[in-house]
Amino acid sequence: MPTILLPASAAAFAPRSTCNVVLNTKVEPWLTATLKRINKIKRPLNSVPQHTRCLTETLSSPNAIWTLCSLMVPKAPETELRKDSNPLVEALFNYQLIHVEAYVVHIDMVSQNEVAFKLTTDTIDSLVEYHKEVFSIDTNANTWSWSEKEQQLKKLQEEFVQAANKFVYRTSALALEGMEEDGAGELLCGRSDEVRQAIMGLFVPLLPPPPRVVDVIRPTPLLPSSTGTEQWWPSHQLHALQPAPVEAWKIVPSSPSPVSSCDSHHNIWSSVGMNEIQLPSPTPSFSQPYSSAAYNTSQYYSAPAYSAPTTVSSFAPLPLPSMLAQQPCSTSASLSTFGWDRYQEYAMPYATAM
Repeated sequence: MPTILLPASAAAFAPRSTCNVVLNTKVEPWLTATLKRINKIKRPLNSVPQHTRCLTETLSSPNAIWTLCSLMVPKAPETELRKDSNPLVEALFNYQLIHVEAYVVHIDMVSQNEVAFKLTTDTIDSLVEYHKEVFSIDTNANTWSWSEKEQQLKKLQEEFVQAANKFVYRTSALALEGMEEDGAGELLCGRSDEVRQAIMGLFVPLLPPPPRVVDVIRPTPLLPSSTGTEQWWPSHQLHALQPAPVEAWKIVPSSPSPVSSCDSHHNIWSSVGMNEIQLPSPTPSFSQPYSSAAYNTSQYYSAPAYSAPTTVSSFAPLPLPSMLAQQPCSTSASLSTFGWDRYQEYAMPYATAM
Protein backbone atom coordinates (compact mmCIF):
# COMPACT_ATOMS: atom_id res chain seq x y z
CA MET A 1 0.00 0.00 0.00
CA PRO A 2 1.60 3.32 -1.01
CA THR A 3 2.39 5.88 1.66
CA ILE A 4 -0.18 8.67 1.83
CA LEU A 5 1.59 12.04 1.95
CA LEU A 6 -0.30 15.01 3.40
CA PRO A 7 0.76 18.65 3.27
CA ALA A 8 2.31 20.40 6.25
CA SER A 9 -0.98 22.12 7.02
CA ALA A 10 -2.44 18.72 8.01
CA ALA A 11 0.08 18.23 10.84
CA ALA A 12 -0.90 18.66 14.49
CA PHE A 13 -1.10 22.27 15.77
CA ALA A 14 -0.35 23.52 12.27
CA PRO A 15 -2.17 26.72 11.24
CA ARG A 16 -4.52 26.75 8.35
CA SER A 17 -3.01 27.52 4.98
CA THR A 18 -3.80 27.23 1.29
CA CYS A 19 -5.54 24.05 0.24
CA ASN A 20 -3.41 21.60 -1.74
CA VAL A 21 -5.19 20.42 -4.94
CA VAL A 22 -3.92 17.77 -7.36
CA LEU A 23 -6.17 16.91 -10.33
CA ASN A 24 -5.89 14.32 -13.04
CA THR A 25 -5.24 15.08 -16.69
CA LYS A 26 -8.96 14.72 -17.31
CA VAL A 27 -11.43 16.44 -15.00
CA GLU A 28 -14.52 14.50 -13.95
CA PRO A 29 -17.81 15.93 -15.26
CA TRP A 30 -19.40 15.95 -11.78
CA LEU A 31 -16.61 18.22 -10.48
CA THR A 32 -17.13 20.71 -13.31
CA ALA A 33 -20.87 20.76 -12.61
CA THR A 34 -20.29 21.35 -8.89
CA LEU A 35 -17.91 24.28 -9.47
CA LYS A 36 -20.33 25.94 -11.87
CA ARG A 37 -23.13 25.54 -9.33
CA ILE A 38 -21.34 27.16 -6.37
CA ASN A 39 -19.74 30.13 -8.23
CA LYS A 40 -21.84 33.24 -8.33
CA ILE A 41 -19.52 34.76 -10.87
CA LYS A 42 -19.17 32.73 -14.01
CA ARG A 43 -15.58 31.56 -14.42
CA PRO A 44 -14.09 29.71 -17.35
CA LEU A 45 -13.64 25.97 -16.58
CA ASN A 46 -12.24 24.63 -19.86
CA SER A 47 -8.92 23.15 -18.66
CA VAL A 48 -7.34 21.36 -15.72
CA PRO A 49 -5.42 24.46 -14.47
CA GLN A 50 -8.66 26.46 -14.44
CA HIS A 51 -10.35 23.79 -12.31
CA THR A 52 -7.33 23.66 -9.99
CA ARG A 53 -7.30 27.42 -9.52
CA CYS A 54 -11.03 27.58 -8.88
CA LEU A 55 -10.90 24.78 -6.27
CA THR A 56 -7.88 26.25 -4.49
CA GLU A 57 -9.37 29.72 -4.18
CA THR A 58 -12.78 28.45 -3.11
CA LEU A 59 -11.64 25.94 -0.47
CA SER A 60 -8.93 28.23 0.94
CA SER A 61 -11.47 30.92 1.82
CA PRO A 62 -11.99 31.56 5.56
CA ASN A 63 -15.67 30.82 5.05
CA ALA A 64 -15.02 27.37 3.55
CA ILE A 65 -15.92 25.44 6.70
CA TRP A 66 -17.49 22.02 6.45
CA THR A 67 -19.79 20.51 9.07
CA LEU A 68 -18.74 16.91 9.37
CA CYS A 69 -21.20 15.85 12.10
CA SER A 70 -22.83 16.90 15.38
CA LEU A 71 -22.35 15.33 18.83
CA MET A 72 -24.88 15.48 21.67
CA VAL A 73 -22.95 15.34 24.97
CA PRO A 74 -23.78 16.21 28.60
CA LYS A 75 -23.25 19.78 29.76
CA ALA A 76 -22.00 18.81 33.24
CA PRO A 77 -20.83 15.74 35.15
CA GLU A 78 -23.42 13.13 35.99
CA THR A 79 -23.72 14.23 39.62
CA GLU A 80 -24.66 17.79 38.57
CA LEU A 81 -27.28 16.95 35.96
CA ARG A 82 -30.84 18.12 36.53
CA LYS A 83 -33.43 15.49 37.39
CA ASP A 84 -36.93 15.99 36.01
CA SER A 85 -39.92 13.79 35.30
CA ASN A 86 -40.16 15.25 31.81
CA PRO A 87 -37.40 13.81 29.58
CA LEU A 88 -37.64 16.80 27.26
CA VAL A 89 -36.71 19.16 30.10
CA GLU A 90 -33.76 16.97 31.03
CA ALA A 91 -32.56 17.00 27.43
CA LEU A 92 -32.78 20.77 27.17
CA PHE A 93 -31.00 21.53 30.43
CA ASN A 94 -28.51 18.68 30.57
CA TYR A 95 -27.26 18.17 27.02
CA GLN A 96 -25.54 20.26 24.40
CA LEU A 97 -24.54 19.91 20.74
CA ILE A 98 -20.95 20.12 19.57
CA HIS A 99 -20.77 20.72 15.85
CA VAL A 100 -17.65 19.09 14.45
CA GLU A 101 -16.37 21.49 11.82
CA ALA A 102 -13.36 21.10 9.53
CA TYR A 103 -11.72 22.53 6.43
CA VAL A 104 -10.19 20.89 3.38
CA VAL A 105 -6.41 20.59 3.48
CA HIS A 106 -5.75 18.18 0.61
CA ILE A 107 -7.40 16.96 -2.61
CA ASP A 108 -5.82 14.14 -4.60
CA MET A 109 -7.58 12.86 -7.70
CA VAL A 110 -4.56 11.11 -9.22
CA SER A 111 -3.42 8.26 -6.96
CA GLN A 112 -5.85 8.04 -4.01
CA ASN A 113 -8.86 9.95 -5.36
CA GLU A 114 -9.59 11.33 -1.91
CA VAL A 115 -10.14 14.53 0.05
CA ALA A 116 -8.75 15.21 3.56
CA PHE A 117 -10.41 17.33 6.28
CA LYS A 118 -8.80 18.79 9.38
CA LEU A 119 -10.70 19.97 12.47
CA THR A 120 -10.98 23.66 13.10
CA THR A 121 -9.48 25.28 16.18
CA ASP A 122 -12.88 26.03 17.70
CA THR A 123 -13.96 22.42 17.33
CA ILE A 124 -10.75 21.16 18.93
CA ASP A 125 -11.19 23.53 21.87
CA SER A 126 -14.80 22.43 22.41
CA LEU A 127 -13.84 18.76 22.41
CA VAL A 128 -10.91 19.33 24.78
CA GLU A 129 -13.09 21.31 27.19
CA TYR A 130 -15.77 18.62 27.25
CA HIS A 131 -13.14 15.95 27.84
CA LYS A 132 -11.63 17.84 30.76
CA GLU A 133 -14.74 19.22 32.48
CA VAL A 134 -17.20 16.35 31.98
CA PHE A 135 -15.70 13.16 30.65
CA SER A 136 -12.67 13.11 32.96
CA ILE A 137 -14.73 13.82 36.06
CA ASP A 138 -17.22 11.03 35.28
CA THR A 139 -14.37 8.65 34.52
CA ASN A 140 -12.67 9.53 37.80
CA ALA A 141 -15.86 8.90 39.74
CA ASN A 142 -16.60 5.58 38.05
CA THR A 143 -13.18 3.98 38.64
CA TRP A 144 -11.66 2.81 41.90
CA SER A 145 -8.74 4.68 43.43
CA TRP A 146 -5.09 3.70 43.29
CA SER A 147 -1.83 5.51 44.01
CA GLU A 148 -1.17 6.78 40.45
CA LYS A 149 -4.74 7.57 39.46
CA GLU A 150 -4.29 11.37 39.25
CA GLN A 151 -1.18 11.04 37.09
CA GLN A 152 -2.94 8.65 34.73
CA LEU A 153 -5.90 11.03 34.46
CA LYS A 154 -3.66 13.96 33.49
CA LYS A 155 -1.85 11.78 30.99
CA LEU A 156 -5.20 10.76 29.50
CA GLN A 157 -6.16 14.41 29.01
CA GLU A 158 -2.85 15.24 27.33
CA GLU A 159 -3.20 12.29 24.96
CA PHE A 160 -6.68 13.45 23.99
CA VAL A 161 -5.39 16.93 23.12
CA GLN A 162 -2.75 15.39 20.86
CA ALA A 163 -5.27 13.05 19.22
CA ALA A 164 -7.77 15.87 18.54
CA ASN A 165 -5.10 18.02 16.87
CA LYS A 166 -3.82 15.11 14.79
CA PHE A 167 -7.25 14.01 13.65
CA VAL A 168 -7.65 14.07 9.84
CA TYR A 169 -10.67 12.59 8.14
CA ARG A 170 -10.03 11.19 4.65
CA THR A 171 -12.82 10.10 2.37
CA SER A 172 -13.63 9.75 -1.31
CA ALA A 173 -13.32 12.83 -3.50
CA LEU A 174 -17.00 12.44 -4.33
CA ALA A 175 -17.66 14.16 -0.97
CA LEU A 176 -16.99 17.45 -2.77
CA GLU A 177 -20.46 17.13 -4.28
CA GLY A 178 -21.80 18.45 -0.96
CA MET A 179 -19.95 21.74 -1.43
CA GLU A 180 -22.04 24.90 -1.31
CA GLU A 181 -21.34 28.61 -1.90
CA ASP A 182 -18.08 30.07 -0.57
CA GLY A 183 -16.65 26.54 -0.29
CA ALA A 184 -18.66 25.50 2.75
CA GLY A 185 -20.52 22.24 2.80
CA GLU A 186 -21.46 19.10 4.67
CA LEU A 187 -20.90 15.40 4.18
CA LEU A 188 -23.46 13.32 2.32
CA CYS A 189 -24.20 9.61 1.82
CA GLY A 190 -23.83 8.62 5.50
CA ARG A 191 -20.27 9.88 5.87
CA SER A 192 -21.29 11.86 8.97
CA ASP A 193 -21.78 8.58 10.88
CA GLU A 194 -18.21 7.57 10.07
CA VAL A 195 -16.88 10.86 11.46
CA ARG A 196 -19.04 10.54 14.60
CA GLN A 197 -17.67 7.08 15.34
CA ALA A 198 -14.12 8.26 14.73
CA ILE A 199 -14.50 11.25 17.06
CA MET A 200 -16.06 9.20 19.85
CA GLY A 201 -13.22 6.73 19.50
CA LEU A 202 -10.86 9.44 20.75
CA PHE A 203 -12.52 9.37 24.20
CA VAL A 204 -10.51 6.53 25.69
CA PRO A 205 -11.65 5.36 29.17
CA LEU A 206 -9.33 5.41 32.15
CA LEU A 207 -8.13 1.86 32.68
CA PRO A 208 -7.01 0.85 36.19
CA PRO A 209 -3.81 -1.16 36.52
CA PRO A 210 -4.17 -4.91 36.27
CA PRO A 211 -4.26 -6.83 39.56
CA ARG A 212 -0.98 -8.10 40.85
CA VAL A 213 -0.27 -11.72 40.19
CA VAL A 214 0.39 -13.58 43.40
CA ASP A 215 2.64 -16.57 43.02
CA VAL A 216 1.09 -19.57 44.70
CA ILE A 217 3.77 -21.78 46.25
CA ARG A 218 2.73 -25.34 45.82
CA PRO A 219 4.38 -28.15 47.78
CA THR A 220 6.71 -30.38 45.85
CA PRO A 221 5.01 -33.73 45.20
CA LEU A 222 6.72 -36.60 46.96
CA LEU A 223 7.73 -39.66 45.01
CA PRO A 224 5.90 -42.83 46.06
CA SER A 225 7.98 -45.01 48.39
CA SER A 226 6.33 -48.21 47.25
CA THR A 227 4.59 -49.54 44.21
CA GLY A 228 1.71 -51.13 46.07
CA THR A 229 -1.88 -50.64 45.21
CA GLU A 230 -2.26 -48.15 48.01
CA GLN A 231 -0.21 -45.69 45.93
CA TRP A 232 -1.98 -46.37 42.64
CA TRP A 233 -5.56 -45.59 43.61
CA PRO A 234 -7.04 -43.17 46.14
CA SER A 235 -8.05 -44.48 49.53
CA HIS A 236 -11.77 -44.23 48.79
CA GLN A 237 -11.31 -46.47 45.73
CA LEU A 238 -9.36 -49.01 47.77
CA HIS A 239 -12.17 -49.18 50.32
CA ALA A 240 -14.61 -49.77 47.48
CA LEU A 241 -12.48 -52.64 46.10
CA GLN A 242 -11.96 -54.40 49.44
CA PRO A 243 -14.81 -56.68 50.66
CA ALA A 244 -16.67 -55.76 53.78
CA PRO A 245 -15.41 -57.48 56.98
CA VAL A 246 -17.41 -60.50 58.12
CA GLU A 247 -17.45 -61.90 61.64
CA ALA A 248 -15.88 -65.33 62.10
CA TRP A 249 -19.00 -66.99 63.54
CA LYS A 250 -21.04 -65.98 60.47
CA ILE A 251 -18.82 -67.88 58.00
CA VAL A 252 -20.57 -71.07 56.84
CA PRO A 253 -18.51 -73.56 54.84
CA SER A 254 -19.97 -74.30 51.48
CA SER A 255 -20.60 -77.89 50.43
CA PRO A 256 -17.98 -79.03 47.95
CA SER A 257 -19.00 -80.63 44.70
CA PRO A 258 -19.38 -84.44 44.70
CA VAL A 259 -16.68 -85.01 42.15
CA SER A 260 -14.06 -82.91 43.89
CA SER A 261 -14.94 -84.38 47.33
CA CYS A 262 -14.67 -87.99 46.15
CA ASP A 263 -11.45 -87.31 44.37
CA SER A 264 -9.94 -85.64 47.41
CA HIS A 265 -10.85 -88.56 49.73
CA HIS A 266 -9.56 -91.11 47.23
CA ASN A 267 -6.29 -89.22 47.15
CA ILE A 268 -6.13 -89.24 50.96
CA TRP A 269 -6.74 -93.01 51.36
CA SER A 270 -4.60 -93.96 48.40
CA SER A 271 -1.55 -92.90 50.40
CA VAL A 272 -2.38 -95.47 53.09
CA GLY A 273 -1.12 -99.00 52.36
CA MET A 274 -3.33 -102.02 52.83
CA ASN A 275 -0.77 -103.69 55.07
CA GLU A 276 -1.03 -100.79 57.48
CA ILE A 277 -4.78 -101.35 58.08
CA GLN A 278 -5.76 -103.86 60.77
CA LEU A 279 -8.68 -105.91 59.62
CA PRO A 280 -11.06 -107.41 62.23
CA SER A 281 -10.68 -111.14 62.77
CA PRO A 282 -13.66 -113.50 62.17
CA THR A 283 -16.15 -113.84 64.93
CA PRO A 284 -14.86 -116.45 67.46
CA SER A 285 -18.37 -118.05 67.61
CA PHE A 286 -17.70 -119.88 64.35
CA SER A 287 -15.00 -122.03 65.98
CA GLN A 288 -17.41 -123.45 68.59
CA PRO A 289 -19.26 -126.79 68.03
CA TYR A 290 -22.63 -126.59 66.37
CA SER A 291 -25.57 -126.76 68.73
CA SER A 292 -29.10 -126.04 67.60
CA ALA A 293 -30.16 -125.16 71.16
CA ALA A 294 -27.34 -122.81 71.70
CA TYR A 295 -27.60 -121.29 68.20
CA ASN A 296 -29.75 -118.22 67.86
CA THR A 297 -30.19 -116.26 64.68
CA SER A 298 -30.37 -113.00 66.55
CA GLN A 299 -27.05 -113.82 68.21
CA TYR A 300 -25.38 -114.45 64.87
CA TYR A 301 -26.68 -111.33 63.21
CA SER A 302 -26.23 -109.33 66.38
CA ALA A 303 -22.49 -109.69 66.09
CA PRO A 304 -20.47 -106.52 66.65
CA ALA A 305 -21.11 -104.14 63.79
CA TYR A 306 -18.35 -103.29 61.44
CA SER A 307 -16.27 -100.36 62.52
CA ALA A 308 -13.62 -98.55 60.55
CA PRO A 309 -10.06 -99.29 61.53
CA THR A 310 -8.67 -96.78 63.92
CA THR A 311 -5.07 -97.85 63.95
CA VAL A 312 -3.05 -96.41 61.13
CA SER A 313 0.67 -96.31 61.32
CA SER A 314 1.25 -92.98 59.59
CA PHE A 315 -0.87 -91.00 57.15
CA ALA A 316 -2.14 -87.47 56.56
CA PRO A 317 -4.76 -86.02 58.94
CA LEU A 318 -8.17 -87.43 58.16
CA PRO A 319 -11.19 -85.20 57.58
CA LEU A 320 -13.76 -84.67 60.27
CA PRO A 321 -16.75 -87.06 60.50
CA SER A 322 -19.09 -84.22 59.64
CA MET A 323 -17.30 -83.75 56.36
CA LEU A 324 -17.38 -87.49 55.61
CA ALA A 325 -21.09 -87.59 56.22
CA GLN A 326 -21.68 -84.99 53.53
CA GLN A 327 -19.84 -86.86 50.81
CA PRO A 328 -22.15 -88.27 48.14
CA CYS A 329 -19.68 -90.95 47.15
CA SER A 330 -21.00 -94.47 46.49
CA THR A 331 -21.05 -97.02 49.29
CA SER A 332 -19.03 -99.55 47.35
CA ALA A 333 -16.18 -97.11 46.84
CA SER A 334 -16.06 -96.17 50.54
CA LEU A 335 -16.32 -99.76 51.85
CA SER A 336 -13.74 -101.05 49.42
CA THR A 337 -11.42 -98.41 50.68
CA PHE A 338 -11.81 -99.64 54.28
CA GLY A 339 -11.23 -103.36 53.29
CA TRP A 340 -14.83 -104.59 53.24
CA ASP A 341 -14.13 -106.84 50.26
CA ARG A 342 -11.67 -108.96 52.25
CA TYR A 343 -14.08 -109.13 55.16
CA GLN A 344 -16.73 -110.67 52.91
CA GLU A 345 -14.22 -113.23 51.65
CA TYR A 346 -13.81 -114.55 55.20
CA ALA A 347 -17.37 -114.15 56.43
CA MET A 348 -19.43 -115.48 53.50
CA PRO A 349 -18.17 -119.16 53.59
CA TYR A 350 -19.03 -119.43 57.28
CA ALA A 351 -22.48 -118.04 56.70
CA THR A 352 -23.10 -120.46 53.83
CA ALA A 353 -21.98 -123.46 55.84
CA MET A 354 -24.27 -122.58 58.71
